[in-house]
Amino acid sequence: MTTTTTPAAGHATEQAAATLSRDEVRQFHELGYLGPYTAMPVDRMTDLRRRIEDEVLPTPGRNPKNPLQARHLDHRFLHDVIAAPEIVGRLRGLIGADIVVWASYFFTKDPGGKEIPWHQDANFWPIEPPLNISIWMAVDEVTTENSCVQIIPGSHRTVVRHLPAREGMAFGQEADPAAVDTSAAVDMVLRPGEFFIFNERLLHHSHKNTSDRRRMGLSARYTVPFVALLDQDAPPLFPGHACVVVSGEDTFGLNRTTSPSPPTR
Repeated sequence: MTTTTTPAAGHATEQAAATLSRDEVRQFHELGYLGPYTAMPVDRMTDLRRRIEDEVLPTPGRNPKNPLQARHLDHRFLHDVIAAPEIVGRLRGLIGADIVVWASYFFTKDPGGKEIPWHQDANFWPIEPPLNISIWMAVDEVTTENSCVQIIPGSHRTVVRHLPAREGMAFGQEADPAAVDTSAAVDMVLRPGEFFIFNERLLHHSHKNTSDRRRMGLSARYTVPFVALLDQDAPPLFPGHACVVVSGEDTFGLNRTTSPSPPTR
């Protein structure tokens, strides 16, 4: 294990960080989510999307079994996206000044892509205590037609039993359908560069993509240094996995950490 102190990188050190109002903090605790917010303008995400398609998706990452996982570890521009002040500044209002990012993932759903069932992320994660804040950022235009994420506000207040998923689902487990009330579900429609923030227990899912347009999103998972990843070298992580400090410092040293990769351009 190592202890690393790293400021939020790239333009994150050059801009004033976003903040949350007391009402926004209250909403997060009551409803389990916040947003959408804008991390960057559409034209900036258009440029980044080209880099993702040209430089990231065709190449292997640190996880030999999943090239969509943790690409912020080998591409500095992706690290700078998920460490942006528009994101990290708001997270400080929820979990304090010391923050590490421990996971990122591209959720790419091509036309015909499978339904992701209703679930709570904490059901799948090897973290103790189970404290996490996630963001989900649109890389493509994300609409109801191409399978935007749906959430159920307030559902984070109950831990829902998960069962083996029904046939045709993208995940192997799903929240017990008898415990999921979808009557208050909200569609998270996003423009490229917009994101929302949510709790590790918030019920969410996405339908099968029945449109003729891809839907790509970038998720990132953040926690505090006193949370331990129980085995960084085992699924759903991978050998050599490491966390990155994006705000404050890690004085606990519970998890393997690393510094951001050097900028490429």
